[in-house]
Formats: sequence, structure tokens, C-alpha cells
Amino acid sequence: MERVALAAVLFLIGGLVASGVLVVILNFEHMPIDPASPIQYTYQIIKTHPHDPTAFTEGLVFDNGVLYESTGEYGSSSLRQVNLENGDVQRKVLLLNQYFGEGLTVVNDSIVQLTWKEAIGFIYDKETFGLLGNFSYSSEGWGLTFNGNELIMSDGTSKLTFLDPISFLIVGQISVHDGNTPVANINELEFINGAVYANIWMQQKIAIIDPQTGTVKGWIDLTGIYQSSNIEDVLNGIAYDSQTNRLLITGKDWPNLYEITIIPTK
Repeated sequence: MERVALAAVLFLIGGLVASGVLVVILNFEHMPIDPASPIQYTYQIIKTHPHDPTAFTEGLVFDNGVLYESTGEYGSSSLRQVNLENGDVQRKVLLLNQYFGEGLTVVNDSIVQLTWKEAIGFIYDKETFGLLGNFSYSSEGWGLTFNGNELIMSDGTSKLTFLDPISFLIVGQISVHDGNTPVANINELEFINGAVYANIWMQQKIAIIDPQTGTVKGWIDLTGIYQSSNIEDVLNGIAYDSQTNRLLITGKDWPNLYEITIIPTK
């Protein structure tokens, strides 16, 4: 009754002006946040490199002139050292048949590789590929990268999880979003100049993510870079050569690995 009486008084005293102000205030309180729109990018192919068309790429990283790759599929998952120029596999370690290889990154003198549903990560010596140890996690393993302080892991949701690179304990999490929309199916990751570049499973585009807030700052549209009749042969593989500023991308069972430059479209 008090609210009805107050509304009547406001109507009689202020008329439409007071009512209009009230409507604006209520609507503003319930309006969604409208952050700046992400920058849209297209691409230009600088160079095409051969890639093993039987490599079901799940992780890719370039470190000190060397390309490392993690491949998936039960019974054929592997860790590889690959010659970028000719695509030759220079060194390979096969995972046991019960493991499906996933995300990959380099941490100092070691290589860290995730598995999919097995929730076990493997740690290798970078020079010998000798197994140094393993660790466990509670989610699925999809993508993995290293920002210099923490490991950053994706699990196929809209979440990124930060892990201590020594204890492998969780030290933080963020939810990735484009405006107010969660971005799910985050797959392979690469940390580039302060941002996380992320493949989105089953889409030919890469999200550029602010690792502090989870905000998508940009989208790279890679439509048309490679077409396959197999729907599983999706874009998945981002590597960055910090020494030469080269951005490299590939996909699952793709015959090529592409060096690209990105170009804003607006």
C-alpha cells in the first residue's frame, strides 16, 4: 500500500516527467554491461609448410627454434619434435594405448602434455623426451600453455584454469566471455604477448583472450584456410615463434601448417 500511495503522489506532483525519469533508472539498473566489441581479424598466408596428414594435432608449441607437437587418438597418441620446413618427425614418443594426448607446452627445460579423459599430465625432459613424472587434475584436459609464471589449461568449457608449474595445484580460474556471452569449447591454447590465443572446437576461428578478465579482445576468422570432408579434421594448433614473430596454425590431420599474419577488418 505504501508503494501504491507513493506512486500516486509522484504522478500527481511530477506527471509524466517524474515517471519518465523513474523508467530510465529502472531500465539502466537491469541493462547488461556493454563492453567494447572485440576486434575482428582476417588472415594472410605468409608461407605454407608440410604437415603429417595423419597427425591428429591436439597441442603445438614453438620453443627456441624447435617445433613440438602433441597428437591424439587412442592407440596412436604421441609427443613429437617436428622439422618445420619439411614436416619430418625428428623424434617421437608414443603414449600407452589407454591415453589420448592433448594440450602441450614448454616450461623451462621440460615439456608438459595433457591427456583427455584420463586426467593425467605427463612431464618430459625437453632434450631427451625422457619421462620425468606425472600429475593429475579433476577435469578433462584440452589445451595447455605457459605464461611464464603459471600453466593455463582449458577443459572444453568456457573456463581457463591456472596451475602452479611445480606443484600443479590450481591457483586461479577465469570464465571466458564475449560481452555477456560465455565462450565454450575452448581448445588448444598459446600465450602470445600477454594474451591467450585459443582455438574454439569445431569452428574456424581463434579467440584472443585477456587472461586477467576472461574478456575476448579479438577474433581471428580463418574461414577457408583449409577444407576437409572429415568433420573431425578441425582447426586445432597454434604456435608462436617469439624470436621471429611468426604465428603458425594447423589442424587435426591437416596436410599443411600455415604461417600467417592477422589483419584487422575494421
